[in-house]
Amino acid sequence: MAEYKAPLRDMQFVLNEVLHMDAHYQQLPGCEEATPDMVSAILEEGAKFAERVLSPLNQVGDQEGCQFQDGEVKTPTGFKEAYSAFVEGGWPSLAHDPEWGGQGLPESLGIVINEMVGTANWAWSMYPGLSHGAMNTLDAHGTEEQKQTYLTKLVSGEWTGTMCLTEPHCGTDLGMLRTKAEPQADGTYKVTGTKIFISAGEHDLTDNIVHIVLARLPDAPAGTKGISLFIVPKFLPNAAGEAGERNALKCGSIEHKMGIHGNSTCVMNFDGATGFLIGPANKGLNCMFTFMNTARIGTALQGLAHAEWGFQNSLVYAKDRLQMRALSGVKNPDGAADPIIVHPAVRNMLLTQKAFAEGGRALIYFAAQQVDRSALSASAEEKQEAEDLLSLLTPIAKAFLTEVGFESANHGLQVFGGHGYIAEWGMEQNVRDCRISMLYEGTSQIQALDLLGRKILMSQGELLKRFTKMIHKFCQAHEGNAAMEPYTKTLAGLNKEWGELTLKVGMKAMQNREEVGAAAMDYLMYSGYITLAWLWARQVEVAQNALAAGTSEEAFYKAKLATARFYYDRLLPRTKMHADVMLSGADNLLALDSEHFIF
Repeated sequence: MAEYKAPLRDMQFVLNEVLHMDAHYQQLPGCEEATPDMVSAILEEGAKFAERVLSPLNQVGDQEGCQFQDGEVKTPTGFKEAYSAFVEGGWPSLAHDPEWGGQGLPESLGIVINEMVGTANWAWSMYPGLSHGAMNTLDAHGTEEQKQTYLTKLVSGEWTGTMCLTEPHCGTDLGMLRTKAEPQADGTYKVTGTKIFISAGEHDLTDNIVHIVLARLPDAPAGTKGISLFIVPKFLPNAAGEAGERNALKCGSIEHKMGIHGNSTCVMNFDGATGFLIGPANKGLNCMFTFMNTARIGTALQGLAHAEWGFQNSLVYAKDRLQMRALSGVKNPDGAADPIIVHPAVRNMLLTQKAFAEGGRALIYFAAQQVDRSALSASAEEKQEAEDLLSLLTPIAKAFLTEVGFESANHGLQVFGGHGYIAEWGMEQNVRDCRISMLYEGTSQIQALDLLGRKILMSQGELLKRFTKMIHKFCQAHEGNAAMEPYTKTLAGLNKEWGELTLKVGMKAMQNREEVGAAAMDYLMYSGYITLAWLWARQVEVAQNALAAGTSEEAFYKAKLATARFYYDRLLPRTKMHADVMLSGADNLLALDSEHFIF
């Protein structure tokens, strides 16, 4: 059976040697306890939980799925016990405010734990994962009473949370939603409507579920300007703050899905359910973005998770599976054939997975570092800088990493050959589970429109300039460094081209706004490849310095250099294709009238 082993050495490498998180934590008010020793101990315990408790349940969840009967959901064998152990270990409260029962550790540390949990068992991880966004939303926009009632229970893990946006007739276009909220004399609201695709909307892990629901007030303006946000619990809290009377909402059914079978994806029916307004009326979408941005970082993590999981398991198989002889001569004279890892085609698939997993880890941890800075920095200027970086990087991380994560999962299956298509090995599950990541929290194409249209063009390129300036300074700092030149020369050229391409697309868009949609997806992928190239160059710098200084981990650092070389030689050239396509214009997409699309 497939297994997961937390890549602690690479995690520590990115955290401490590339991003210098130890110094970062000591500069953040309230994070002084996040010492290297404490962080290391937390990561080791998180690894044990992921490897020993969650990983063995991954295939169980896929095979059993969730059972639905009369509005109730029974999760797969072992899921409930694993959740109890998760709560008992204090994991839900790790990165939350002590005022509400949290441990007060940095958000970035929580994201590292989430990587382990998610890679070990993505379907299970979604139950506590959705709670995280609910907590952030309540913390940012809830009243003191709402925080005391709901946030404390979510932080402890006693209750879980969901996000309820999508309706049968509208997905991304939330301006079309019809769920209504009628104000009551006591200050509550009666929420009526149907929401679909609600992950973890019903389950047996906790005794209450807190739904964060978008709905319209009776006098609300049309479109997205008329959306409000509500807390709608499964059970209304009683005077003691515990789950009391059942609310007027019910799970109507659960979806039969391609993957993530261990997580319940629910149709939720609200039939005059009691709800409580969060934030100002008609500003619900603004409040919900707190939740959605959290969820998008979490979804980016899924791309990394499936790339890492696929890489680990296909690497083990490639070293063991004997097929054919190496073209350059026998490598395994005692065997009937050589292990398939000797073949260049297999090496290509393994290195692609490795490059995307380790590069993706650096991107997510860098983004998590900005989450810390935006929330905790004492400097208003630093906060704004971090928020600007996050604004730019979130759609790149979410879409790019899920796209290449799916590619990596497919490579993992391919390494196994026909055995990869068989359920017992787990590789086809990895592909199926991964596929949803490009769809939820905004499809890749929606993220691309957000990046190019809203973040880049609407800021007149300012958000991009701030990031490309960082890359420029990095390349400039290594001028004259012969060892770094193969990386910095290529990176500097692409960084310059990034700005030029943006200007060209922007000029085209001034003449025809459809050019934005036509270029967006290729623009996002182009952006992702360059972003990872910068992060790989930073890893090269650290590895070269470690080898020059003398190290007992020579093999680790040499593997970093070899993987970076592979990324620059075989993956980064994909930028040329994306550049050519984005500049080809919208005409080749729009020339055929819709009525002439025939079969």
